[in-house]
Amino acid sequence: MKIGQLANVSGCSIQAIRYYEKEGLLKSPNRSEGNFRLYDDKALKELEFVKHCRSLDIPLSDIKTLLDLKDRPEESCSSINNLIVNQLDLVNKRIKELKTLKSELQLMKKACSSDNTVEQCGIMKSLDI
Repeated sequence: MKIGQLANVSGCSIQAIRYYEKEGLLKSPNRSEGNFRLYDDKALKELEFVKHCRSLDIPLSDIKTLLDLKDRPEESCSSINNLIVNQLDLVNKRIKELKTLKSELQLMKKACSSDNTVEQCGIMKSLDI
């Protein structure tokens, strides 16, 4: 299949597919006589793997590590476990930051009613504007 077909089937943009190839996350595809990229089912599976990892917010460098390890099935999976533990730590940190942000926004919301003028707005005053 050509890149447009791969994009349609996978739900990835053509630009993303080209970028993933450039970054080494997808193997360079075969080319047609007209120099069109030609993809097979294996390429689709690799792209779906990358897309799934991205949906988990795994950085491209870590995805590349996972793909490299996939080609060495005899190695220990400890580095994969460590990668996921690190990603989980980052997610927990972001959750904590988002909870703090939520609390601050809730306080700001309570600081003003919609009946006030901008000059009287408690939100603007809390921002010290």
